[in-house]
Amino acid sequence: MRKLISAMASLVVGASVLAAPALAQDKGTVGIAMPTKSSARWISDGDSMVKQFTEAGYQTDLQYAEDDIPNQLAQIENMITKGVNVLVIAAIDGTTLSNALENAAASGIKVIAYDRLIRDSANVDYYATFDNFKVGVLQANSLVQGLKERFPDTKPWNVELFGGSPDDNNAYFFYNGAMSVLQPMIDAGEVAIPSGQMGMDKVGTLRWDGAVAQARMDNLLSANYTDKQVNGVLSPYDGLSIGILSSLKGVGYGSGDMKMPIVTGQDAEVPSVKSILAGEQYSSIFKDTRELARVTVGMVNALLQGSEPEINDTKTYDNGVKVVPSYLLEPVAVDKSNWEKILIDSGYYTMDQIK
Repeated sequence: MRKLISAMASLVVGASVLAAPALAQDKGTVGIAMPTKSSARWISDGDSMVKQFTEAGYQTDLQYAEDDIPNQLAQIENMITKGVNVLVIAAIDGTTLSNALENAAASGIKVIAYDRLIRDSANVDYYATFDNFKVGVLQANSLVQGLKERFPDTKPWNVELFGGSPDDNNAYFFYNGAMSVLQPMIDAGEVAIPSGQMGMDKVGTLRWDGAVAQARMDNLLSANYTDKQVNGVLSPYDGLSIGILSSLKGVGYGSGDMKMPIVTGQDAEVPSVKSILAGEQYSSIFKDTRELARVTVGMVNALLQGSEPEINDTKTYDNGVKVVPSYLLEPVAVDKSNWEKILIDSGYYTMDQIK
C-alpha cells in the first residue's frame, strides 16, 4: 500500500511539473522581432518585453536580426510558421514586410509595430511608440539652449544637421520636429548651415551607423570649416553623436580655444551619459523602454482577450495604406542638470553603470 501511495504521489508531482509550463503557455506565445543588438537600447527593449510578457503569463520568442533585412524577414516567417499568437515587430526597414504580414493575417496573427512604424501594409493592427515629432522638438530646443549657454555672443550660430536612417519612418518625425524649431531661426539669420546640407535626402544616416556619421562630419569640417568654427550639431541618436564627437575632437574641438560644439542625441545610452558628464555631448533624449514594453503587453492582452487596446492617437501615423491606431509615450530631455533624477532615481540605470 505504501508503495502504491508513493507511486501515486510521484505521478501527481510529475503531472504538476509537466502542467506548470503548459499553464504558462495558456495565454499564448508572442513573437518579438528586434532589429539589432548593436544598440544597447534594443537590448533593453527586448529584455523589458520578455520580462513583462513572462510575468503576464506569455511565452516569448525574441529574435534579433543584426540589421539584416532578409534575416529579419526569415525570423518573422519562422515565427508565423511556429504559430505565435501575436507579432511585435521593430522593423529594420519598415517598407519590406508587406508579404510577411499578409501571411500573418492569413494565419490570424495580430501585428503590433514597435517603436518604428511598418509602412505600406494594411496588416498592422496597432503601433506602440514615443511621440517622435516631440523627440525632434526636444532635441532642437536643447541644441538652442546649449548654444545660448556656450556661445552667447556668437551670431549666427554655425550648425550642421544629421538625420537618422532614411528607411526608418521615425527618422523623418525626428528631423521634422527639430526643423519646426530650427527653420524659423535659419530664416531669421540666427542659425547658419555653412554646408548648405538640409533635408533627409542630404543628411540621413543609413542604418543609424556611427562610423558613417563620423566620416560625414570629417568631410563637413574639411570642406566648410577651415576658416570658421562649428557651434552645434543636431544629432538624432547617441550612436551617431559619439561618432560626431570623435570627429570634432580629432581636429581640436574641446581643447584650447576651440569650445566643444553643442551635440544632441537620443536614447540616453551609457556611453553618451558618460560623455554628457564629461562635458562633451550636451544632451540626449530618454525613452523609457520599460514603459513601452508595458504599453505593448497591454495591447497584446487586449487583442487576445477580444477587447480594444488603449490608444491615444488615431491621426498621426499614416503608413501609406492606413492610419495605424497608436499609443504615444512622452520622451524626456536629459542633460547634466537632471540625468541623475531621470535615469538613476527611476531605477533605469544604477550609479555603478554610469560612474
